Amino acid sequence: MKLNCTSVKQYLYFIGFLIFTCSGSVIAQKLPPVFDQNTQFQKDSRVRQYLTPKRIVWTSDKSGKSIVNVQSLLIPGNGQADLVHKNFCTLISKDGDIPGILLDFGMEIQGGIQLVTDQPANQKPIRVRIRFGESVSEAMSDIDTIQGATNDHAMRDFTTQVPWLGTMQVGNSGFRFARIDLVDTDRELQLKEVRAIFEYRDIPYLGSFKSNDERLNRIWNTGAYTVHLNMQEYLWDGIKRDRLVWVGDMHPEVMTINSVFGKNEVVAKSLDQARDITPLPAWMNGISAYSMWWILIHRDLYKNQGDLAYLRKQQKYLVGLLDLLIQKTRDNKENLDGTRFLDWPSSENPKGIHAGLHAMMVMTLEAGAELCTILDEPAQAAKCRATATQLKLYVPDANGSKQAAALLALSGLVPAEKANAEVISQGECERFSTFYGYYMLQAKAKAKDYDGALNCIRNYWGAMLDMGATTFWEDFDLAWTKNAAPIDELVPEGKDDIHGDFGAYCYKNLRHSLCHGWASGPTAWLTEHVLGVSIMEPGCKTIQVKPNLADLKWVEGTYPTPMGIVKIRHERQADGSIKSTIDAPKGVKVLR
Repeated sequence: MKLNCTSVKQYLYFIGFLIFTCSGSVIAQKLPPVFDQNTQFQKDSRVRQYLTPKRIVWTSDKSGKSIVNVQSLLIPGNGQADLVHKNFCTLISKDGDIPGILLDFGMEIQGGIQLVTDQPANQKPIRVRIRFGESVSEAMSDIDTIQGATNDHAMRDFTTQVPWLGTMQVGNSGFRFARIDLVDTDRELQLKEVRAIFEYRDIPYLGSFKSNDERLNRIWNTGAYTVHLNMQEYLWDGIKRDRLVWVGDMHPEVMTINSVFGKNEVVAKSLDQARDITPLPAWMNGISAYSMWWILIHRDLYKNQGDLAYLRKQQKYLVGLLDLLIQKTRDNKENLDGTRFLDWPSSENPKGIHAGLHAMMVMTLEAGAELCTILDEPAQAAKCRATATQLKLYVPDANGSKQAAALLALSGLVPAEKANAEVISQGECERFSTFYGYYMLQAKAKAKDYDGALNCIRNYWGAMLDMGATTFWEDFDLAWTKNAAPIDELVPEGKDDIHGDFGAYCYKNLRHSLCHGWASGPTAWLTEHVLGVSIMEPGCKTIQVKPNLADLKWVEGTYPTPMGIVKIRHERQADGSIKSTIDAPKGVKVLR
């Protein structure tokens, strides 16, 4: 046989494209030979799945004539247009009646939408308006300056065209609800299917948590799912807004990832991106505290994963950043410039911010000393310890800030029992925040107030679930719930719109993100303090399992380590003692 190849290069491409069998295995070139050998490709780390709507929330059809057979959209489809012409929904715009439907996909997701059309008489493309929403009210909104609905960071309200007898996929946002309206008059849209396109990392949930309290179980799972959705190509803060790598937001996210997924490349990829775009002496994201969080994340990441080779890649930047931080002290006090920020709810309390930043400086320099010791930088480690010791000579006032009080307790500047009793526990969950709530819980644990911590988890994070949440929010206040409708309903007259009527700062009204990874703190906290897992030696070579069941009867779960999964169960006995069963993989030493 003579090959019809005009050059050696084409011949080699042809051979490379052939599939052949050798010793029972199939070998194939991954890409067609039409691509040049030097063509650069970037593989998406995510997969996509298609979701059928769970329910029809609303239709505009009052006459019963503009929308026909809408329930057919709840039938699972296959994404393929066909010539059967059965089981489709018809939207008819006539006599000024412009039809629209609102669909609920049951869970918050990141992705877009797929429309499969049938064969109306008019073959021209049809214009439709699509509105995504994390709540029903957002999906029903217009872009305006009153309710705060925007297209910031992701297009969630736009007009596009769909083909005659075909398939169209569009959209890239965080949403649970989607509204579809015809735009043009005197047109007919035949919809065979409307499916959500769910884009996510296909990774196993290695960590787990289960107890006799189903509310706590739901909260743990919701926190894990919230972070999972934000593990896109990079580790985002939110899937609708801002969809950016905010380094401070990453700390609770990384602690959750350690507890649920174990090692994942999105963490290092995002940390390195922040480092590479922030040459010293700049602050990450323009915020001095966020550069400190970068160091604290690396300390906690190394503690969990024990990846010394990766840590060494940070050595030069880490040493330089620690020098910069040391320079930003004066008279035994923090003297940080850049944006002075802890979180949004504390941003109008400059004394509280100062106290929090001062505590963070102590925590960061002590973490820096740990890392520099590991990295054979004894002189830098000594400088960090000496500066931290000097900073401890001064104890600022939290000025009523629960955020600052939590950091003062965690840094050791104020006894945790005092910070908890005098500030954090005042009003119970009042003035909690979804980001720094994690550190408030950590301070409560340090004060041995496990009952108070569990109650705040149930009451504060649990209240978001009561409002229809399937992911945790950028911010939340219990006062919002007093007269509010849940996010999965049309807001009745006389009720507050919990998404559209509240919020402040960057999250006013509907701009508020309802899937924010920094709100996942209870997931990591429950694993650490109730299941009782603490890392005693880098890489989980030694862990301590010391449960704090508070009012729980039993708890069980798993924890991912580089050597495998640790399985744990604790049961309260009749005499009040706790019986623990622990199964650890080889290479993991367990202390009790």
